Amino acid sequence: MAKILAFAGSNSSTSINYKLVKFTVSELDNHQVQLINMANFPFPMYSSDFETEHGYSNSLVELMKDINNAQGLILSVNEHNGNPSAYFKNVLDWLSRINRNFLDGTKVFLMATSPGKGGAKHALEVVSKMLPRFGAEIITDYSLPSFLENFDDGIINSELKEKHQTALQAFLASL
Repeated sequence: MAKILAFAGSNSSTSINYKLVKFTVSELDNHQVQLINMANFPFPMYSSDFETEHGYSNSLVELMKDINNAQGLILSVNEHNGNPSAYFKNVLDWLSRINRNFLDGTKVFLMATSPGKGGAKHALEVVSKMLPRFGAEIITDYSLPSFLENFDDGIINSELKEKHQTALQAFLASL
């Protein structure tokens, strides 16, 4: 039984990426899963001046501990103007200040979704290049296009659901 940490790279209270993560972990059996809603983590924008004056917040240190205690990470990133959100990039900036290799040895199932037909593939591509710089091993990825048409308490398009299950099983087999 592996310990898996799951969250979305969005701090929106109505995040569709969080809904995708929540659905994904509902599909898991025989694993210890910790689901985090990042809307509850209002990290300040990173700056070296702020870091010098205030150090690291307790919530950042706790998030780092949660990441370090997990063998696997299920992460869904949102897309703003073709890139991951500033919020998610900021979280990575803060975590990398505590430990540059904060994802060392962590296996990742990377996902993304958006209301549009692109399924946040641009953000997915950017993040898939970023995370290995911090030690992550991207096992597989998955993009869900047209969230509002393809999701209703779960993935309703059978082809997209099958692709999701295949990606999830590949991730779980790596743990």
